[in-house]
Amino acid sequence: EKIIVTRNTPEIAESIGYLPGTEEEKMAPWLAAITDSLEVLHKHDESMESSMNYIMNKANIQLKSLNFMRGRSIQNAIVILDESQNLTASQLKTIITRCGTGTKIICSGNLAQIDSYYLTAVTSGLTYIVERFKDYPGSATVNLNGVVRSNLAQYAEENL
Repeated sequence: EKIIVTRNTPEIAESIGYLPGTEEEKMAPWLAAITDSLEVLHKHDESMESSMNYIMNKANIQLKSLNFMRGRSIQNAIVILDESQNLTASQLKTIITRCGTGTKIICSGNLAQIDSYYLTAVTSGLTYIVERFKDYPGSATVNLNGVVRSNLAQYAEENL
């Protein structure tokens, strides 16, 4: 019925209150990766912006903050948790336990791109969740090798 896209904010999902606008407007800068991907898919359309707005509405894509996940029961949705390498096990548990009937969750992330002062590849919630869910029926882990963004991005990942 809907696609909910969320991720942590640079303050490790603590506050987005200082940005103007609605929740979705506040989350837009942090979820630009999603709109970047839609731009690539629609770059040759007559009106890229109209196409993107249409697909966001037609697919019922919602940009949500982690701050407002507590207490929710998300039914019949796909939840995409982007940049989940920067979340703790506790934060991931909070989100996963919000998933109700008919909901699937996708936790995407790259352990080589952790930018939290508090986490490492060993302590990341993504590592924790992959390990804890390895035997759960219906759970799968997909590892993608290589960098597809650019040669510059690949060099940075390998050398910084």
